[in-house]
Amino acid sequence: MLTHTTRYRYDRPVFLGPQTIRLRPSGTARTPVRSYALRVDPVASKQSWHQDGFGNHVAEVVFAERVTHFDITVRLEADLTPRNPFDFTLAPAARRWTPPVVFATTLGEESAPAQHQQQAMQQQQQPCAIAGSQQAETDLPACPHQFYTPEEQAKLALYRATPLAGPHLHAFLTDWVEKAPRDTLDMLVALNRALAARIGYQLRLEPGVWSPEETLARGVGSCRDSAWLMIALLRHLGFAARFVSGYLIQSSQTAEGEEALTCDLHAWAEAFLPGAGWVGFDTTSGLLTAQGHLPLAATPAPEQAAPVTGLLDQCKATFDVSMQTDRLVMPDSV
Repeated sequence: MLTHTTRYRYDRPVFLGPQTIRLRPSGTARTPVRSYALRVDPVASKQSWHQDGFGNHVAEVVFAERVTHFDITVRLEADLTPRNPFDFTLAPAARRWTPPVVFATTLGEESAPAQHQQQAMQQQQQPCAIAGSQQAETDLPACPHQFYTPEEQAKLALYRATPLAGPHLHAFLTDWVEKAPRDTLDMLVALNRALAARIGYQLRLEPGVWSPEETLARGVGSCRDSAWLMIALLRHLGFAARFVSGYLIQSSQTAEGEEALTCDLHAWAEAFLPGAGWVGFDTTSGLLTAQGHLPLAATPAPEQAAPVTGLLDQCKATFDVSMQTDRLVMPDSV
């Protein structure tokens, strides 16, 4: 059982614009959610639920009067029965990936299979986004198409848009393409572990997400920074990828050696793999997501997954967050 409370306090009565709350687990989450409740205080004059354009459950709340505080409380019960994060099968065509030629500077054509050479010709006709090119600095389609069908390419277009690669990102990709395994799953697992080893974790309370270039240059970042870096790498390698914000529930030990559950808001990356669907990669731990990862919002970009967004009058505001987790022992079934 998780109880998550967010409290905002304002130094004077203020008008709040419509507030968007993204704190409800997705219906497609692999971790079963047995119950869920959202409470807002003061009581909103209007509260409604809908699905956004990315399939996330979103609550919209509106206040008619000025308020001096805004509290959001989530209570949910989740089944944390262990599951195998590798319990999926890739489609045969997706079991090997093709390195983009723009980064494969050391790969000779003689060693590339004929199908890779054909895709390379297609890539030359539709180049990737590289810093310093004459193309406009806007999102461009990722390349190569990898193993996605035309229908999948259309549906996944927003998750394949690729920002420009700066010098640090380009150097990382060039080095990675040379040494990465060609088995798709082996490559993705290795890339996730490589990022976890290279980017040190840093708790950042200030808003915003660093660019992939800045995160690589600093060598440290929050979970949202390293997740966004992973997404940029995946898209440049030809994969559809999205940003996920959610809860991370873990077991830990107290000073007395007793087991305790902890929960934090967390961020990770997901790649779409034919045959498996969306597969999560936690760049902080270097592991695939499992039963403790409970997604709340999955979007093409981080700013679209913020837990709470909305407008308010100019004021001095403070907020605090608390989470309480309790283990419920279910009776044995008869």
